[in-house]
Amino acid sequence: MTNHRSENAPSHAGDRRRYAFEQFAAVRRYQPTLAFSPDGSEVAYSTNTSGQFNLWRQASVGGYPHQLTLFGERAVRRIAWSPDGRTILFTADRHGDEFHQVYRIPARGGRPEALTDAPLAQHYLAADAWSPDGRTIAYCGNDREPTDQDVILRDADGGEVGRPLAGGAVYQPLTWSPDGKFLTVVEEKSNSNTDVHVVSLAGDAPRHLTPHEGEVRYFAGPWAGDGSGFYLVTDEDREFLGLAFQDLTTGARRWVETPDWDVDNLAGSADGRVLAWTVNEDGYSRLRVRDLAAGRDVELPAVPEGVIGPLTVSRTGGMVGFLLNRARHPAELFVVDLASRTLTQLTYGFLGGIDEDDLVEPELVRYPTFDGRQIPAFLYRPRGEGPFPAILSIHGGPEAQELPAYAYSGLYQYLVHRGIAVLAPNIRGSTGYGKSYQKLIHRDFGGDDLKDFEASARYLQGSPWVDPTRLGVFGGSYGGFATLSCVSRLPDYWAAAVDIVGPSNLVTFAKAVPPTWRRFMAEWVGDPETEADFLMSRSPIAYVDQIKAPLFVIQGANDPRVVKGESDQIVQRLRERSVVVCYDVYEDEGHGFTKRENELKALGDTATFFEQHLL
Repeated sequence: MTNHRSENAPSHAGDRRRYAFEQFAAVRRYQPTLAFSPDGSEVAYSTNTSGQFNLWRQASVGGYPHQLTLFGERAVRRIAWSPDGRTILFTADRHGDEFHQVYRIPARGGRPEALTDAPLAQHYLAADAWSPDGRTIAYCGNDREPTDQDVILRDADGGEVGRPLAGGAVYQPLTWSPDGKFLTVVEEKSNSNTDVHVVSLAGDAPRHLTPHEGEVRYFAGPWAGDGSGFYLVTDEDREFLGLAFQDLTTGARRWVETPDWDVDNLAGSADGRVLAWTVNEDGYSRLRVRDLAAGRDVELPAVPEGVIGPLTVSRTGGMVGFLLNRARHPAELFVVDLASRTLTQLTYGFLGGIDEDDLVEPELVRYPTFDGRQIPAFLYRPRGEGPFPAILSIHGGPEAQELPAYAYSGLYQYLVHRGIAVLAPNIRGSTGYGKSYQKLIHRDFGGDDLKDFEASARYLQGSPWVDPTRLGVFGGSYGGFATLSCVSRLPDYWAAAVDIVGPSNLVTFAKAVPPTWRRFMAEWVGDPETEADFLMSRSPIAYVDQIKAPLFVIQGANDPRVVKGESDQIVQRLRERSVVVCYDVYEDEGHGFTKRENELKALGDTATFFEQHLL
């Protein structure tokens, strides 16, 4: 594929200016991680301004940002600022391989020091990585046994000092109690089933606080200032994630907030005074901040409508920081000063010179599927009468959610600008619409979800402003699997398709997933050893002879989740049949893109491919 942009495609009514794809993609991207300095005067984050995700810090009131790492091959993933302000911890992996190692660097600048050296192991920092006194670091890793993820404690100035939860499970440490005597840990059993344990640093046996039957999610959050317990989100006995308080002495849980939407992005101050969270209302984030000492919500300045995440609170509760992503503006870093009730935008990463008035706001629509359920979707419609070609964009996960954000570095907006509509649905299996809806995808990849894809295609074809003969389909990861399912099992709908790192064969996919995933696969997708026939009946590779739409496949050579062989086999079969198939492999990427130049080329080539086949 080349990076050529079609200059001869027709203009469309309502286009005020003609922009190139590179202008839409001229944005800074961020990893989902933020950390305030102890006094709240600065905030650290990971952005790809340099062409790769590196560690930066910036004053909380705005001003010039300072780059702390200079990686070209490694991407900074998670960060944590030490209580004394002198050191920042972070994890980073190489070429997208997801073998994250733990590093530390002086907060004022210096040479990064690797604290772990297990090149074939994954490490993840705790949500609160530093103990309150700054003497102990909490993280997890599968360095001892690839299929297990242990809780690991490390002396901040020395080596490993213990593994209070290890063996037989996937554990993730979360938050320290104010006195540093306890650490909460989540045990991940599946995407819809977790448990919370509390580890005693005094050597007492860990306490399992959330015994339950069936699939229930529990995620521990900030502690009360007196150490009596902690806040958590859970969907125990309800469809949506609510906010609760877990009393450590009595073991009782009480509800704090129970909206008819999911509570997410829970954060709090180290002194236990301020609690912040968001509520996901049909994909849009509603920010809440509570002064726990006063027992009331804090009056906040107006926050632009969009998607918030991640969310962090300064140690003394004076500042709330978050990334805000909007459909017509990429993610930017904002800080709320709770005392002055002011909102400050710290970053300005929309660099392509595009007038936001030339961009479109998606319409939230719903349409029926085969079983009477309504599929929610974001519809990006070009200005003008049409008829327009349209693309069905299917999100990854599948237990994730399409959100009203600046998707794929502006790809949606560019396509609409060129006169191609985008329909981005939340089909069954998506999060944000209750756990019953989410669990419909379990052991049903390539089953009823395929009927949702067909309902989406029919919705587009039934729209009078859409040209029913010019439909495309696009997606990455599970969305790539969905794309391959559409073109192989619903072949008559599509004029073009782009698959990014999508599984083509559920048997080989399930056998090759990361080791820590293997215990989940039988309940999530199916057992590749005992249910191979079932999985093959749901696999696009089994229907490859039905594919007729031109297909573009993009793959990262180092992808640990959907290995390169998944793309190789479908491409080989199509080439044997002389079907139009383009195949790009990025040797220095994994499951997605960490290097800006690679992302720009892949998404630019995607745009060109759809222009060539749909316009």
